[in-house]
Amino acid sequence: MARRSILVVEDEEDIRELVSYTLLKEGYQVASVATGEEALALAQAQPPDLILLDLMLPGIGGLAVCQQLRSQPDTAHIAIVMLTAKGEEGDIVAGLNAGATDYVTKPFSRNVLLARIRAALRHAPPRSDDGALDDESIQIHNLLIDRRRHAVFVDGNPVELSATEFRLLLVLARKPGWVFSREDILDAIHGDSYAVTPRAVDVQIVGLRRKLGKAGEYVETVRGVGYRLKE
Repeated sequence: MARRSILVVEDEEDIRELVSYTLLKEGYQVASVATGEEALALAQAQPPDLILLDLMLPGIGGLAVCQQLRSQPDTAHIAIVMLTAKGEEGDIVAGLNAGATDYVTKPFSRNVLLARIRAALRHAPPRSDDGALDDESIQIHNLLIDRRRHAVFVDGNPVELSATEFRLLLVLARKPGWVFSREDILDAIHGDSYAVTPRAVDVQIVGLRRKLGKAGEYVETVRGVGYRLKE
C-alpha cells in the first residue's frame, strides 16, 4: 500500500513550507498549492488521502472548496482538516457543516496537528500505489465501502453500522442494479441454516437506510421481489 498522501492548501508561503516539511519528515507524501482553484484541480486529478485546507484563500475560499469536494463522488471520501486563523465558534460550526473532518486553529501545536491528521486518516479509505482506491473498497455515488476495515463513508463521513447491516449493504453493493430476494440476502449474510424469517430483512433495511441518511435512497425496494442498490 502507498504511503498516505496529503495535499496542503495554504496561501501563506512560510506556513505552507513549514507544514509540508513537517509532514514529509513524518513519512507522508506531500503536495502543496496556494489557491482553492489549484486544490480542486489537483484533488480531482489525483485524489489525496487527506487535505489540509486553509479557509482564507485567494479566489475560491476554503468553505467552497470543501463543499465542492464533498459534492463530487471521486473526492467525497477525502479527509479534510481545516487549518485556519478563524477560530470563533461560528467559524468552526460552518467548517464542520461544510463537510470538514476536523478543524484546527492557528497558531497550532505541531504535535496536536499531527495527532489530528493521524485521527482523520484512520477514517480515510486506503489507496493503492497508483493512487486509486484500494481493491478492497467499493464506491457507488457518494457511498464508499471499505471491506478490509469494515467501514462505510457517505460524503467522506464515517457511518456506524452493525455487523449485519454492513454485510447486507455489501451484498447489494457487490452487484449494483441486481435485485436480491429476501431469501438471497439471508443466505448471503447468515447462511441457509440461520433460523430467522425473511421479513427480518425488512427491519434491517429500515435501519440501514436511516443510518445512511440521504444515501439510504440508493437502497431501492422492488415490490414483490426484494431489494437492490441503485446503479
